[in-house]
Amino acid sequence: MTHNNAELKPPERAMVIAAHPDDIEFVVAGTAAKWARAGTVVEYVLATSGDAGSHVPGITREEVARVREKEQRTAAKVAGVDDVVFLGYHDGEVEPTLALRRDLVREIRCFKPDTVICYDPTRLLVGDRYINHPDHRAVGQAALDAIAPAAEMPLIFPELREEGLEPHRVKEVFVASGPEPDTWIDITETIDVKIEALRQHVSQFPEDWDPGEMVRGWAAESGEKAGVTYAEAYRRIILVDEGNG
Repeated sequence: MTHNNAELKPPERAMVIAAHPDDIEFVVAGTAAKWARAGTVVEYVLATSGDAGSHVPGITREEVARVREKEQRTAAKVAGVDDVVFLGYHDGEVEPTLALRRDLVREIRCFKPDTVICYDPTRLLVGDRYINHPDHRAVGQAALDAIAPAAEMPLIFPELREEGLEPHRVKEVFVASGPEPDTWIDITETIDVKIEALRQHVSQFPEDWDPGEMVRGWAAESGEKAGVTYAEAYRRIILVDEGNG
């Protein structure tokens, strides 16, 4: 496998697809912030609003969703991202259905990203302390299926063309949280932005806990492999080769 530690040219338009509010901030917000600073137009697409993400007695899914959507929008703005889409699937109940694939194809054809960041759907067990959330796996699978080939095929989901959404071909995919990364993005200049964005998800953290040390530790591990201070790691899939790295 080829390892790419070179500084890649930021895309013109990038979409980040994730399952829940805070997924992006934990894993890929340093890249999103770096690209946004460089002039990339970035959109976040969240399959759910994290509406099951609370242990507060008596709180409803609707109340949780409102809180977490607000936190996600604030976190996105910290990273320089204004466009956040919530697809409205229920937290904890996501499956890689045709309906979800269609919804993601709709967003891809509407936004027309050059690059999509999504999550590895094959990662089940992470070390000896974490079982990957089924929503993460489902959304990762649906995202890849939407990117290739559905988004670019005119006869798949013809109802979308009736909505005026013509096929679109994504040029490259950055797959995060996978076991075999081959590309590292230097986020040394945006690590503090990433941590500040993650801090906006107040509802998800104990009052006396700060994620900064943990996030810096993860990014330092990736950075060591790339020869930089802090990095985020990806498996890069080039669908249209334009000689970018």
